[in-house]
Amino acid sequence: MVDPVYQVPNEVRDFAEKSVEQARKAFDGFAGAAQKALTSTTDLPLTPPGAKDVGAKALSFAEANVNAAFDLAQKLVKAKDPMEVFQLQADFVKSQFEAIQEQTKELGAAIQRSTTLKG
Repeated sequence: MVDPVYQVPNEVRDFAEKSVEQARKAFDGFAGAAQKALTSTTDLPLTPPGAKDVGAKALSFAEANVNAAFDLAQKLVKAKDPMEVFQLQADFVKSQFEAIQEQTKELGAAIQRSTTLKG
């Protein structure tokens, strides 16, 4: 006997998609405000050299990682069955692990450069 595949009602799926989009828009607003704050504080006279580059990289990486999570959420909402959910999650974990490794290298290099700059 084969178990029937659990189907998510279309109304629930639509609600979930709208919720993900609303959350993404809210985050985009937050990211814009964070970018403005970063720009205004790094123009202060006592800001260490290279801080603007390090801060911009860190914010850029955070935005990319959150956007990847939103992309995953949108895919999960459209998943047809639990196996697809598991595959999407596994692919996400693998790609994020690789992304974070690269981001760590880049951020470390930016921090190293910022400590060697003269004020």
